[in-house]
Amino acid sequence: MEVLLGLDIGDIRIGVALSDELGVAAHPLCTLTRKNRKVDLIAISDLVSIHKVERVVIGLPISLDGSIGPQAEKIQNFAKRLAHVIDIPIEFQDERFTTAEAEDLLRELNKDTKEQKELIDEVAAVIILTDYLNQNKE
Repeated sequence: MEVLLGLDIGDIRIGVALSDELGVAAHPLCTLTRKNRKVDLIAISDLVSIHKVERVVIGLPISLDGSIGPQAEKIQNFAKRLAHVIDIPIEFQDERFTTAEAEDLLRELNKDTKEQKELIDEVAAVIILTDYLNQNKE
């Protein structure tokens, strides 16, 4: 199997998750605070190198009607730029409702508002990557 990196890309932060080597489970890795495009791309490229990632999965916020809205277009453009920096496949995973799902999960774990804010992006990235892994089991 291959190691995958899951990304939940927001305007302020990027949640990052990593799969295990068997491709069975995903776990939170970190949250990157966005600086500028160049710094963001380098940070992701560094994570790919450090963790020997073989595929990146990016959450794509598809509209409820299935269309690609402005936020999804921004993420697709970011992915195109990332593809010039890393030499591994990049795939998209529908991320509708992942933030709400992450919020519910953190509430169930009795995380206070501050803890939720710190963890929400990583947890959303875990959900994105887990959904991808579940849909792509061999």
